[in-house]
Amino acid sequence: MRKNGCVKIGDTGMYYVSFGSGSKNLVVLPGLSDGLATVKGKAWVLSFPYRKFFRDYTVYMFSRKNKMPEGYTIRDMAHDQVLAARELGIGQFCLLGVSQGGMISQYIAIDNPEIVKKLILTVTAPYANNVAKNAVSGWIDMAGRGDHRSLMLDTAEKMYSEKYLRKNRKYFPLIAKFTKPADYDRFMKNACAILGFDARDELSKITCPTLIIAGDDDKTVGNDAPYEMSERISDCELHIYEGLGHSVFEEAGDFYDRVLAFCDK
Repeated sequence: MRKNGCVKIGDTGMYYVSFGSGSKNLVVLPGLSDGLATVKGKAWVLSFPYRKFFRDYTVYMFSRKNKMPEGYTIRDMAHDQVLAARELGIGQFCLLGVSQGGMISQYIAIDNPEIVKKLILTVTAPYANNVAKNAVSGWIDMAGRGDHRSLMLDTAEKMYSEKYLRKNRKYFPLIAKFTKPADYDRFMKNACAILGFDARDELSKITCPTLIIAGDDDKTVGNDAPYEMSERISDCELHIYEGLGHSVFEEAGDFYDRVLAFCDK
């Protein structure tokens, strides 16, 4: 079963998709790309990587809420995400956070330990380190100039492995032509929230079993980030993909099998 939906959060809504029919729940929070395009209407497209989950799990993937105030923080996003889950009647769940979604997930697990059964933090960081600040600040500048082509090309260069780039780099300018949003307000608010993020002093409050997944060549959040998180989270496993960077969830062939195995065990 696949569903496209929108849950009410205060004076606005939050788009989500769901797929699968299992009694267990997996909540997925995407990265900064959500600031350019939400999950609205994409249940069929987004469900494909999770097909092995369908029997035992119902998978929910959420966007950030539609109307975000100025100064909206990562912790605010976590608070609203919990409200959305409760509004939909989602009980305890496994939580997969990717990049910025992983930052939000850290605060969900810190502030609401009773609802997070297991936590998977993917290509994320415990704070806005220098690598992340440089990357995100550059994207904010490009978006501010309305230079969508440079934004998309630089994002790709900082995300994918060199092997992937050699094969696909020629297609990125064409893709950029068809992905420009009507405005960058949503992207800017998401991006600025990253610059103010720092959960390092509270990571010890995460008590659920946690899996950290990263690549050893991450040009978006840096290579130290997964180790910094693993040192501060007590019940933690760490898996590093050699030769990959910020796109392990796309490039690593066993990524979703690894996530499923961790959720099941």
